[in-house]
Amino acid sequence: MSSFRIRPRFKHRIENTQKEELEVTIRTAPELGKQFTCTHLPDHLYIRIHPSERHFWSPQLHLSFDQEGNDVIVRGLYGPNPTVWAFFFFGYVATGILSLFVGIWGASLWSLGKDASVLWGVPVLAALAVGLYLFSQAGQKLGAQQMFDIHHFYEDITRDKVIVS
Repeated sequence: MSSFRIRPRFKHRIENTQKEELEVTIRTAPELGKQFTCTHLPDHLYIRIHPSERHFWSPQLHLSFDQEGNDVIVRGLYGPNPTVWAFFFFGYVATGILSLFVGIWGASLWSLGKDASVLWGVPVLAALAVGLYLFSQAGQKLGAQQMFDIHHFYEDITRDKVIVS
């Protein structure tokens, strides 16, 4: 499961079951209260690490359920706390927008024959984006064991091996 992907995911088909039964099975699992907490919305479950063991980089698993005939399609998405995810998302957006503006400003100065040393900001901002990515990967590695725990919990409940992509 440890990869260069920022938010690993899976798609799992469970045959001959109903989504409501599966949701109840996951929500009422005995292991849930010991190590995990669960938030339920219609057709969605969020499995998080118990608050006593949760840290800044703790992952969560978002499960969505779709009924297709007698089968249930479960889509799982691993990710950090939404606050952490928003921080990195807006960090990338801000870095990209600043790079665009600095690039346009520098190109304008350069085309007018003026000093365009502001263009040195583009590689600095690119380095900042790479730094954000590496920081997110380091955080993902710090939460990897908890992500494995959540994944094994899900596999134990469904009694099936699930490949994360």
